[in-house]
Amino acid sequence: MENDVDEVLITDDRIREKTAELGRKLTEDYRGKNPLLICVLKGGLMFLADLMREIQIPVEIDFMAVSSYGDATESSGVVRILMDLDRNIRGRHILIVEDIIDTGRTLTYIMENLHTRGPASVKVCTLLNKPARRILDIPIDYVGFEIPDRFVIGYGLDYREIYRNLPFVGVLRPELYSRE
Repeated sequence: MENDVDEVLITDDRIREKTAELGRKLTEDYRGKNPLLICVLKGGLMFLADLMREIQIPVEIDFMAVSSYGDATESSGVVRILMDLDRNIRGRHILIVEDIIDTGRTLTYIMENLHTRGPASVKVCTLLNKPARRILDIPIDYVGFEIPDRFVIGYGLDYREIYRNLPFVGVLRPELYSRE
């Protein structure tokens, strides 16, 4: 698998350092608020697991699965909820935990959907921000890393459901996906 990586953008050490930093900030910002961390599956799972271990206050978690990519490398623009939350979020402080934000379509859809459910607040924490691809302007409250417009894999990010288990964020060799 590592032979399929053109370049390592973010090492596992840098990810650990940034996750610890975000955990400290979230601990301060959410003290006394009993936040509900909502992980956007599947890509956000590794980040959520590491991030919640760095937060030093009680937190709860829930999951959503949405689709806008299918097997493609670019979003179709059509977002579907594949799995919804298990709990009521009315009056809760929500933190959406994402692996990557690029066009903003998926996150906009999720935020609009969650706001209709009456939470006390909705904020966003993403490991990766890809502003060059942004189509919709959305607030991102906590960002791990800004990355260039390249197709990334690893640390939860996939191409056709593989590469998620790489411990770093890398760039997939273009010849592996450019035949689409």
